[in-house]
Amino acid sequence: MTAAFGTGGEPLLRWSYVRDNYDGVIWEALKEHLVLSFTPVLLGLAIALPLGLACARWRRLYPPVLAATSILYAIPAIGLFVVFVAFTGLTYTTVVVPLALYTLSVLVPSVVDGLRSVPEHVRQSAVAMGFGPLRRLVQVELPIALPVLMGGLRVATVANISLVSVGALIGIGGLGQLMVTGMKWPGGAYPTPIVVAIALIVVLALLADLLLLLVQRFLMPWERARRSRRPAEVTR
Repeated sequence: MTAAFGTGGEPLLRWSYVRDNYDGVIWEALKEHLVLSFTPVLLGLAIALPLGLACARWRRLYPPVLAATSILYAIPAIGLFVVFVAFTGLTYTTVVVPLALYTLSVLVPSVVDGLRSVPEHVRQSAVAMGFGPLRRLVQVELPIALPVLMGGLRVATVANISLVSVGALIGIGGLGQLMVTGMKWPGGAYPTPIVVAIALIVVLALLADLLLLLVQRFLMPWERARRSRRPAEVTR
């Protein structure tokens, strides 16, 4: 069974290929894509949180940090992968570390902007109630900054899911490997692996964004309570 036809009379999607490879080639590529997508985000978040806190605390630190992360993001992914190959070889590290560095350009500003969005009178109230710096950060500032932080995390995650595919050009790219397979198919381009890879990347990005949105709602129960009160207030 085939889907719409592409150039040269070759179908864009042959279901026989999916059926024969979904529990082997496709599944292995998807698992690798998941690891290479989410590991850099977690690593980037672990770096961005303390770095963003420092930038919010010492404002003069923020401009050079922002400039450095922006310059890193401007470097083409394939170029950075090739540079890392010389040090880490053809391993996951070659892709994970550069992608983690890319996330900093989104996550660090999100942390800083989120913390700066906390009203000063809220901080002063927490101090007046006897909150120490750590307790004030954990129980007051971070919860208020959470929407901005989660917004940055969602952007970084979706961007990473897309960028991972570039790693296929050096042999490590998850679903990107299916694209390379389709382009290098004996006898000419074979669209089916490419279409399968694109479809799975889009679905994965949508599911990841939805999951992070649900996590945000779970971590912010007061927002759910406020929304539930609005219909009652309108009725009155």
